[in-house]
Amino acid sequence: MLIDKFDRKIDYIRVSVTSRCNFRCLYCMPNTPFEWEPKENILSYEEMFEFLRLAIDEGVRKIRITGGEPLLRKDIDKFIKMLNDYNPELDLALTTNGYYLLEMAKGLKKAGLKRVNISLDTLKAEVAKKIAQKDVLDKVLKGIDEAVNAGLGVKLNTVVMQGINDNEILDLLEYAKNKNLTIRFIEFMENERAYPGIKRVDSKEILDKIAQKYKFKELPKDNSASKYFETEDDYQFGIIEPHDESFCKKCNRIRLTAEGFLIPCLFFTESYNIKEAIRNGNIKKAAEILKDVVANKPEKNDWQENEVSTRAFWETGG
Repeated sequence: MLIDKFDRKIDYIRVSVTSRCNFRCLYCMPNTPFEWEPKENILSYEEMFEFLRLAIDEGVRKIRITGGEPLLRKDIDKFIKMLNDYNPELDLALTTNGYYLLEMAKGLKKAGLKRVNISLDTLKAEVAKKIAQKDVLDKVLKGIDEAVNAGLGVKLNTVVMQGINDNEILDLLEYAKNKNLTIRFIEFMENERAYPGIKRVDSKEILDKIAQKYKFKELPKDNSASKYFETEDDYQFGIIEPHDESFCKKCNRIRLTAEGFLIPCLFFTESYNIKEAIRNGNIKKAAEILKDVVANKPEKNDWQENEVSTRAFWETGG
């Protein structure tokens, strides 16, 4: 079992399998060139599996596959099957922009994937094109339906931005509510790669807009990154507030990048590389690095109010 010095059980790893993405969203990587990461720089699925098998044996029970856009990496379903075959009880999830789910959802489910989180920032085609810098909405909406039809658990994620999609909060909530899906509204995380001028809508503003139509109560906090709320007719939605310290208090996760860096915290600059140990077959060394990362996991992130993060979120999975 992996326990950090703040007595948090670390049983969740987010794994970025690629830093590539087919969108260029304003809040993430709007000006990043479309380019290929040299194959030798990234861990193979077999190398990732060797490390994750070790982590599972140490008590990891949840693995979320991220990117970039993870569905861009070839044979992602085979990687999911490797993990599911090793431990069918794993909570195997994936975060995606949804663009390729129409073609891939059934195969992912068959491979052993349990759940997907899908980005949905707008219900307007022209706004989606502005945000992603690509005409994407129709395929994303069809991908959401296909994921539901395939039997995957589905949550929706919405990054709320002033003057761009903050007038759609109720529409997006009702879209999710009508499909019996949970939606989580995410405060924009200031970062130096984002398009200049993007402004955050804070949780109070989001909740005030929802309160114009619905009465709701806050639910007890678990170790999720979200705060959850329940309307009078029992619908639940979430808010993610990265500036709030409660975001960190029960954090149970670490991150592995495609290049082999273990990161104890999304907004923490220090990282540890397990690639050399894994490629040399030195599992003992990889285990030591894993335990060092957990031992040095900070109590809270080092990202302060009004600070702009230098972290490239597409490399660490957001």
